[in-house]
Amino acid sequence: MITNNEVEQLFKIIDESTETLVAELDTSYLDALIETGNNLISGQVQVEDGRPTKEVKRNLEHFYAEVNLSQLDNESIRQALQLAILKAAQKDHIQANHQMTPDTIGMLFAYLLQELQDGEDDIQILDPAVGTANLLTTVMNDIHHNHKDQQITGIGIDNDDSMLALAGISTQLQQVAVNLYHQDALDQLVFNAANFAVSDLPVGYYPIDHRVKDYETHSDSGHSFVHHLLIEQAMNHVVDGGFGLFLVPSNIFQTDQAGKLLNYFKNKIFLQGFLNLPKDMFTNGNLQKSILILQNQGNGAKQASKVMLGDFPSFKDQTRMKKFLAEIRQWHQQNF
Repeated sequence: MITNNEVEQLFKIIDESTETLVAELDTSYLDALIETGNNLISGQVQVEDGRPTKEVKRNLEHFYAEVNLSQLDNESIRQALQLAILKAAQKDHIQANHQMTPDTIGMLFAYLLQELQDGEDDIQILDPAVGTANLLTTVMNDIHHNHKDQQITGIGIDNDDSMLALAGISTQLQQVAVNLYHQDALDQLVFNAANFAVSDLPVGYYPIDHRVKDYETHSDSGHSFVHHLLIEQAMNHVVDGGFGLFLVPSNIFQTDQAGKLLNYFKNKIFLQGFLNLPKDMFTNGNLQKSILILQNQGNGAKQASKVMLGDFPSFKDQTRMKKFLAEIRQWHQQNF
């Protein structure tokens, strides 16, 4: 059972030690947070060129002595780190594509994935745009909480070294099994196929046209949408009959590149669901996001007789939300 008190206490220790390092090392909050995380993992304060000073080192050791990570739930650790990363985003003005997926969305992904899985003993989950691993670890922790005997491993890919450093710290402190790869996710990937893909996809154009000319979703003229390319790449690395859950712009099928994406689906993918997130989550209707549910063909998979389409009710309306989740469960039972 997670208490707000545990999360607040751990965040306070992480935040105070990070602010201490910001002042001592004259660095950004993000870089100081990475340093704090590495100190917590190693159990000692890293000193380079005499910094931090002995006095500051003693103060940091005092902070770290207050932490007993082995007694904390994974979710307490994840949430405390999340608060620190949110503060880093605020203080350091981190770009929108690097901001974390809200927990409410992470829990929807976890619910959907558990509905769709067939009780496999071991599952592997891929996130090709892992960022700080907040979405991936939210999903993994929730599955582990509900299926204690299931072995879950994650695969995370990102080309931003700061985000990946935070992902490494988060997964190590939570002691969840995630293999992280620092690379462009659209280059060649080297791992066995995953059972599922989940991702809050970055939205925009991919600038290196020649690198993606063999992708079915690449644009015939100009730059291609990176979120289309990542969907194709992720599903190419999911097993036959495996699912992909992606957070995408709600207008994904209304752009000039939508035809290429739909054509790719036609040949290799079953489009099983498209669920719009509540409008009140977004300040501007043009920014609305949806959860796209895809399934690879093969291994007995078939197109659902009725694609799951709908709008999530407001998260504030618990009664309607429970009813909508029950409808998703019924849809799954009728179609799979």
